[in-house]
Amino acid sequence: MIANCLHDLTAIGPGGLPVVALALLLAGLAGGLTHCAAMCAPFVIAQAGAATGGGGTLSRLAGAALLPYHAGRIVGYSALGALSGLAAGVLNQATGLRHVLAALLLAAAVLMALQALQRLPGRWRLAPARLLPAGLAEGLAARLTARMGRLLARPGAGRGFGLGLLLSGLPCGLLYAALAAAAATGSALAGAVAMLAFCLGTIPSLIGVAFLGRFFLRALGPRLQVLGAGLFALNAVVLAGAALRLAG
Repeated sequence: MIANCLHDLTAIGPGGLPVVALALLLAGLAGGLTHCAAMCAPFVIAQAGAATGGGGTLSRLAGAALLPYHAGRIVGYSALGALSGLAAGVLNQATGLRHVLAALLLAAAVLMALQALQRLPGRWRLAPARLLPAGLAEGLAARLTARMGRLLARPGAGRGFGLGLLLSGLPCGLLYAALAAAAATGSALAGAVAMLAFCLGTIPSLIGVAFLGRFFLRALGPRLQVLGAGLFALNAVVLAGAALRLAG
């Protein structure tokens, strides 16, 4: 049973994983522009500044890539996806409840819809939902932030990787939505692939922040929030449709 959940790429049907991976890639792109760019700006700007040392354009471009940092994020997010996919797959096979994976897809659709509502303008905007107890979320964030500060104090390739790895564990509503979709794939390998797609989607905006700094954030403007809301709404529809097909 566990062996199947480690390697199965078709637990949600032959075309299920490509649909989920594409949805998470788009979610990463939308979230990167409307959330990750602002939240992770201090980390990427500090690393990029240390990496370039005030060099020319090519040096800045190389520093903005932050390859060790993004490698750490990829490993962290893929590991979380593998664990969530494995856990959901084992539960699905052990209980015989064929709708477990469909329920997870539906939960991911709801969470994506909430992400869309949080990005609407004015009175239509929904306040961010807290999915972890306040004390637990704040305590976890404080411990991770303390470790990140020590890594940023002495930047380097190894520390950049560690920083990216730690950042993948920060409490985040967007992360919960992606993990729900990754869990719905029903296997460790498929869950890792799904979260890899999500992480790759967030990278372009972080490279933009690292290269252009705060100017990149100002240039985004409120219109991209509306665009992000549209992309998250599209993801919600796609994942809900996949859940209905799987349940049927």
